[in-house]
Amino acid sequence: MTVKLDYPPGATPLDADELASLIPGHITTQGELNEWEQLNIVQGESWALKQRKEILNEGFLRQLHQQMFGETWKWAGQFRKTDKNIGVDWLKISVELKKLLDDTHFQIEHASYPPDEIAVRFHHRLVLIHPFPNGNGRHARLMADLLVERLGQPRFTWGSRSLVDANDTRKDYIAALQAADARDIAPLLAFARS
Repeated sequence: MTVKLDYPPGATPLDADELASLIPGHITTQGELNEWEQLNIVQGESWALKQRKEILNEGFLRQLHQQMFGETWKWAGQFRKTDKNIGVDWLKISVELKKLLDDTHFQIEHASYPPDEIAVRFHHRLVLIHPFPNGNGRHARLMADLLVERLGQPRFTWGSRSLVDANDTRKDYIAALQAADARDIAPLLAFARS
């Protein structure tokens, strides 16, 4: 069965091998895929909220992605093996993640920034690394939510609307990410609580 995907602006297209790793055989459209992934993500979120272990390590990052997308993609929880339209060279993913995790531990230990900013900066760098073939934004937002809660703050609202569909909220999110790319974190901080 052929799957027709209509990627919203800023989405990472899957290559043919990644797309062939779709687990459910009944999915043929982007809408069906979005619905199926959302059900899987809810299960992953439920799993994540029960965890009491350390979250700032590569093992947890992989396990969370597996929990969020493991019923959708065979490659869930595995780092990408190709370069994409965004992200570091795929051979550098583990190194860049180690730097991110070490930097975040340091920021927490030394209160380098307020909790919201630590979590939003973590989110931004995780999206920039783009470790997985797909689902990186959703994964990074959930990781930031888990992190900010561990730092004693409420979860972020991320615009209070779906960021999967092409809409104004998604455009605002992408614009905030681009501002952060240019070293202006303020729009992403504001968006996270909007």
